[in-house]
Amino acid sequence: MEAKAIVNKMYENDAFSQWLGIRILEIRPGYSRLLMTVRADMLNGFDLAHGGITYSLADSALAFASNSQGRQAVSVETSINHLEKLNEGTEIEAEAIEVSLKKTIGFYRIEIKTKEKLVAVFNGTVYRTNTIWE
Repeated sequence: MEAKAIVNKMYENDAFSQWLGIRILEIRPGYSRLLMTVRADMLNGFDLAHGGITYSLADSALAFASNSQGRQAVSVETSINHLEKLNEGTEIEAEAIEVSLKKTIGFYRIEIKTKEKLVAVFNGTVYRTNTIWE
């Protein structure tokens, strides 16, 4: 199954990514680029985007990029560094790039950006199962 078909199938069954309002901009093997807008119901007590919002966008980008290689992959370790605050109405883009791919392990770097600046950096390691996407 090709990368775009895999990600489309994943997205159709991913209620959370749909709730986030994620729009898929680009998919190719080992790569994804996603876009979303911070909404009022995503804000924390400081009236800023909850840290889980950028984390969740990056996590979806990781899932789409790592599964686009044709084998089902699941995260085993992730981390994020938040560099800037985000306000309601801000559009953020996640770009997932495959850094290393081995038989059972893949490593990805995801950058979250606005049009003006880098706002978060996310690293993710995935375990690649033997299950092939069909």
